[in-house]
Amino acid sequence: MSAERLEQNAFVRVSVSDAVIDASELLDFVADPAAGCTVLFTGTVRNNSPGRDGVSKLEYEAYGGVAEGKIHEIVSEAFERWPLLRVAAVHRTGTLGIGESAVMVAVSSGHRTDAFPAARYVIDELKSRVPIWKKEHWPGGAEWVEEGG
Repeated sequence: MSAERLEQNAFVRVSVSDAVIDASELLDFVADPAAGCTVLFTGTVRNNSPGRDGVSKLEYEAYGGVAEGKIHEIVSEAFERWPLLRVAAVHRTGTLGIGESAVMVAVSSGHRTDAFPAARYVIDELKSRVPIWKKEHWPGGAEWVEEGG
């Protein structure tokens, strides 16, 4: 399925915005009577990063439509590799506090052997290829950092 077709597809939801991410809404979106498995990955803001304790918040910026287009490409690749039913991939922008959800990926398929690797593929490729930038804030400073997982 091409990225262009996915953008019009009722079985795919992609968003990059400052809106709070609602896990139950994503789970409802990927629900399907043929699904034997639904996987939800949630990436949350933590109070530390490699080599630094005391992270107080994160700030995310994205290159708008380009970011969503890249996510659509990744979801298209997942549909080509696994027999998926529905996929949602949502990333938040703006300033987020500790414990808030920054990104969620939800995948449904007939079997867990497809849903788990597909969800992992979508989040790993999103973190690797999508133009979304992260700034860590801590007492006394802030710095744009490369995504590390």
